[in-house]
Amino acid sequence: MKIRQIAFNSILAAMCAVLGVLALDFGNLKITFESVPVLIGALMFGAPDGAAIGFAGTFIYQVICYGFTATTFLWILPYCVCGFLTGWYAKRRGFRLSRGQTIFVVVFAEIMITTLNTGVLYIDSKIYGYYSAVYIFGTLLPRYAICLGKAAAVGAVMPKLVSVCSRAVRGGETAA
Repeated sequence: MKIRQIAFNSILAAMCAVLGVLALDFGNLKITFESVPVLIGALMFGAPDGAAIGFAGTFIYQVICYGFTATTFLWILPYCVCGFLTGWYAKRRGFRLSRGQTIFVVVFAEIMITTLNTGVLYIDSKIYGYYSAVYIFGTLLPRYAICLGKAAAVGAVMPKLVSVCSRAVRGGETAA
């Protein structure tokens, strides 16, 4: 089981990187589903795996798209925290979350990512000299609207995604 889990974590990290690259990017407004593999791994395997998937996938994406900069690790942080807290919650619930609990944790994770990314954007803008209150905070309402819409859509399909992925990792075995 451990080998399959490591292999699946690697696949999820690669998916995270690809989804990050394929994001629709409109300046400081970005539409991406790179959190989906992080959430799947966290809900299936727990906090360490969720954080590792978030770290590896986002690190690869950051280096491919932006190179290694002074703020690279700050941009990785939201996905690591998302994976860690989602995995912690899932483990605390024995990895048996109701549909409502799954939607709750997905919405919470997406809001957390958007909030942390806003903070990182602020820090990055101060370091690299492009700070403007309008640029950083002027798009908060659309960013949170996108965040909540995405969270609702992802939350609706996440229970089925986790179920299918769990079966795949177990090699078609049914849960005991």
